[in-house]
Amino acid sequence: MQESKWRRCTIILLGFILFHSACAQNPPFTGKAYVEEEGRVERATFLLNNGAYLVPLQNLDQLRAVSVHFSYPYAASFDSLLNKYDKVVPFDGNTYTGVKTLDNLSADLKFYNTIIVQLSDADVTNPLIINFINYNSRIKNVIIALFGNSNALIELKMPTVPIVWCERNSPVAPLCSAQVIFGGIAIARKMEKSYSPLYRKGMGFTTEKIRLQYTVPEEAGINAANLLGIDSVANEAMLNQATPGCVVLVARDGKVIFNKAYGYHTYDKALPDKLTDIFDLASMTKISATTMETMMLYDQRKLSIDSTLGVYLPDTRKTNKNDIRICEVLEHQAGLIPDIPTVDAVKPADHSVDSSADFPTKVNENYYLRKDYFHNVMWPEILNSPLKTRGQYVYSDLSMIIMQQVVETITAMPENVFVQQNFYTPLGMQTAGFLPLYRFKPDQIIPTENDQVYRHALLDGYVHDPTAALMGGVAGHAGLFASANDLAILYQMMLNRGTYGGVEYIKPETVDEFTAKQSPVSRRGLGFDRWDPERDHNYPSKLASEETYGHTGFTGTCVWVDPKYNLVYIFLSNRVNPRVGSMLSSLNIRPRIQDVVYQAILKGL
Repeated sequence: MQESKWRRCTIILLGFILFHSACAQNPPFTGKAYVEEEGRVERATFLLNNGAYLVPLQNLDQLRAVSVHFSYPYAASFDSLLNKYDKVVPFDGNTYTGVKTLDNLSADLKFYNTIIVQLSDADVTNPLIINFINYNSRIKNVIIALFGNSNALIELKMPTVPIVWCERNSPVAPLCSAQVIFGGIAIARKMEKSYSPLYRKGMGFTTEKIRLQYTVPEEAGINAANLLGIDSVANEAMLNQATPGCVVLVARDGKVIFNKAYGYHTYDKALPDKLTDIFDLASMTKISATTMETMMLYDQRKLSIDSTLGVYLPDTRKTNKNDIRICEVLEHQAGLIPDIPTVDAVKPADHSVDSSADFPTKVNENYYLRKDYFHNVMWPEILNSPLKTRGQYVYSDLSMIIMQQVVETITAMPENVFVQQNFYTPLGMQTAGFLPLYRFKPDQIIPTENDQVYRHALLDGYVHDPTAALMGGVAGHAGLFASANDLAILYQMMLNRGTYGGVEYIKPETVDEFTAKQSPVSRRGLGFDRWDPERDHNYPSKLASEETYGHTGFTGTCVWVDPKYNLVYIFLSNRVNPRVGSMLSSLNIRPRIQDVVYQAILKGL
């Protein structure tokens, strides 16, 4: 009977791992069984020796962490969950035997400041492992994740090293403990009896949930079977060649309950899509980078949305852009034309196949633009462009290109550097950023268009948008790349009204103001797109609430936050591969998947 019980739990664990990794099907388990076992594990988990409040981990921008395991059988699942929150490098302590010793392991960890050590019953009786922990705890932050009975706890006479102890022998335990360490799951219990003079009844630290939790739909009041329709719509998209592949993520109540990859990078089916793949977000850059920076500067009172462009940009003072207010730009009501001429306007003398001091701006492979092309050609084109529709809603990429100039002037810092330092890295977003090829291999990045007209190459890691490309890949309206999990972190922060991981990035009232409807002539917020009150538009979804805000991207992406349902919905694809097509939109793939999510919420368990 006991063996059968744990066999079921193992199936649950395997299903969970499939569900939250690159997968091609829904997990083969009953969600309620997982939730029940998760509850039992949480009730058997305690946090000890946390007087320095190291757990949950903070200051992720300074974190350089490793996870070391020895005999613990579920190390892979533990490490997988850790890496949802930040980069944590796994080390197998068993490889440090014979010629290589645990002293060599300590030496190999010299550039890391935090060591998470997984211990089983057998490990705590090994003096070499105990010496390894004692040595490193004197010079680094060490956290022990202990999985074993009370005898194992008694053996650990380390009153200053935080211990996340789970006494339940369950394959679900590593999933919970990993999330406890980063604050995805709160610790609420204290020990109900004494085990030793060091660990007595009533001891234990409690924590709050400060980051996303990764679990099953049933944990958020949704029957997993009611989300099967996502598979159908996603497969329809690929069958009709609306996109080679896609990734879908759903978070509700601060819990990622669905995250699944479908299809392939390209139609040749050489590389399957993975959850960690990095997508060109296109116009989602407008809200995920430029608007984020704008909100932070607004909070710091360095920027006023009622001030005019002329206040911040001297170049505009003798142009028709001088008296345009910042709020008009953010609402797309400044009268700006949609865009300026791009690659087709570049003269042969303006680019080269080789990089040099005269041609430093890399557009893509074998295409380098001449120095200061944006400031000498593109920026004057924007400044001299007509204002034809001021006061009306006309969507324009120039809006966020102009806002980029504003925020960079205020901060004296390139936008890509500012958002990386102030948002993405401290939030634990591991892939988000501009210019991804400087940090990642091409096979981690989903390719977009095979451009045979201008750039004569498959665009893989280079921004698809031609205006952003001529700007060197860093633009206020396009150029940001990220994975679905990174976006879930960023927009859970927004759903939390500006706070994540115990840190306030944006004031709650600022989130409320920027995401609210601003004008009688459009549905838009400040930077953000919103729910459309024209019911027959069904935008962004026929069931979305009027509180919903987010944005779409030309490459086939979207993010929508619905505070009424405590929901974050993310869809990432490369529908422009190998060439631009309209099938993703004509089939309503993005809104129909979102509809499935709402229907599942309304049906409940």
